[in-house]
Order: sequence, then structure tokens, then C-alpha cells
Amino acid sequence: MTGRRTSQFFPKLLLAASLVALAASPCQARDENGSKFEAHGATIYYEMFGSGSGTPLVVANGGPGFDHTYLHVSSAWDALARNRRVVFYDQRGTGRSVSPGKGQTYTLADQIDDLEALRAHLGFDRIDLLGHSWGGFLAMSYAARHPDRIAHLLIVDSAAPLFKDTIFLFNDVFPEGVERQHGWSFAEDMGDRAAADADLREYLAMLFYSPEKREGFLSALSTSVYNRAVNEAVNKDISRFDLNPEIVKFRFPVLVVTGRYDMNVAPLVAFKIHHAIQGSRFVVFERSGHLPFYEEPEAFTRTVEEFLGTSR
Repeated sequence: MTGRRTSQFFPKLLLAASLVALAASPCQARDENGSKFEAHGATIYYEMFGSGSGTPLVVANGGPGFDHTYLHVSSAWDALARNRRVVFYDQRGTGRSVSPGKGQTYTLADQIDDLEALRAHLGFDRIDLLGHSWGGFLAMSYAARHPDRIAHLLIVDSAAPLFKDTIFLFNDVFPEGVERQHGWSFAEDMGDRAAADADLREYLAMLFYSPEKREGFLSALSTSVYNRAVNEAVNKDISRFDLNPEIVKFRFPVLVVTGRYDMNVAPLVAFKIHHAIQGSRFVVFERSGHLPFYEEPEAFTRTVEEFLGTSR
């Protein structure tokens, strides 16, 4: 951790910059025209674009508690969509996947079931599944429960298989930034929106290798709706699980990716995941932090395209 109370820091722990309005972004936002369906009492919003005969690529975003829109900072998805359909979706309780009424639960089992319901709803026999940040943990969990549905698994700057083993480097590399965050903690807990925004921007500034990419990203930043209840519920539930005994069973192609300068999840986490999964491929993006698909989109696209052409 960064020395902050877990319950307060987790909202931004693995979201990888999910509070972004991208109208002025260096990578222009897509005009979304998605759809919704009902799954296990939850409304799930998804967006599918692209074409081609390739196995569909489903992307599980970071969080938990945030929607998928931060992924639109990258041009990599448009490039990947030339040969396949690419699917983004909002996890239950976030973004446009908000259901009316009370009593909805937010467990890891719920998240896995929602993802499986999405696959079935779209009629895909098998999928290529990419999970980023917290979404990496979700993707590994889904693959453990539904290995027959996975053609390729891509684990990008993911949380550790045992969540508490995730290594954060903010304290060691950005002590002044963490100190500023401490200064906003009380005001943020009191509901001070300006303090919360300042805290968020400080966090986001620590995610990038490139100053230019960082400034471009921050210049487009705008806060949006965040569901703290979802975040806290999911984080509490996933702390019960250890995926280490599960990932060693994977027998489909697996790509494990990290940014060399990822402060949010140290590259050692990805390296250990790689070693645990027999035959997996390990790729380090040398000029990236927590979002290699944004900082090195061309190299990211090449790597993913090459990997998706492999089989076992």
C-alpha cells in the first residue's frame, strides 16, 4: 500500500485512470452506441465494434467500481478491431450497467457470471479475453471457472493472483506525491469534492512513463460517477481468494504484459504470474507505466496481434 487506509486508497488502486472524459483526449473518444441485457438480476451495458473472422476479443477493465471508458484513451483497440470484433462492457453497478432497486450483490462470483452471461448473450463459443489491472484478476478468475471458453488469455498489468500480494511502488518512487495525498485524506472523507479531485489527479500523475502522455491524459481528465459501494464490496470479496493454485492449470495460450515503470502494480507481479503459468509469454513495454496500450499503442498492437496468432 501507500500508507493510506485501505478503504480510502482502493477506489483508485487498480482503476488505471477510469475517470476520464475523452472529448479532448489525444486519442479521440468513440461515440458509443452500445446495448444492454439482463444477467442474473443485473443490467449489463456493452459496446462491440470491429469486424473480421478473428476470435472476438473481450476486454475486462480495471477498477473495481469504475466503467470501461478509460480504455478509449488508446488507439490500439481500433487497430485490433480491423481483424476481429472487440467488446467492452461496464461491470455491474458501474457506468451504464446500473440496475434500479436494492439487494444487488457485487461478489467475484457475480463478476464471473456476468462475463459468462455476456459471452453467451453474444453467441460466442470461445473468446480471447484481456484483463487490465483489477480486470486481470477477473480475467484469471473467469478463465479458471470457464477454461473451455478461452482461446487466448491476455493479462495486462494485473493485480496479483492473491490480491494482497500486489506490490505498489508509489511510496518508494513518488514519496512527495503520496505525502500530498495524505494531506487531502480528511477533507476527502468529509465529502470535499475538490480534495477528491486533487487526490485523483495526483494518483493519475504517477501512472505514466512519458511526461507528454501524462500531461495529455491529465488535460482531458474529468471526474465522473464512481460507485464506492461496488469497489468496497468487490475488494472485500476478492480478498478471500487465492488464484495461484488455479493459474498453474491453464493450458491455453497466455500473454502476460507489464509496463517497465508501472508504479501501480510492480513488474515483479507480472513476472511471477508468467513463471506460474507454463508456456506463457512475458512482455515488458520499456516506455510504459500502468497503461502500455496508451503509451505504446503501436508496439502493444503488434504484440497482441502476434500473440493472437499462436495456438496450442
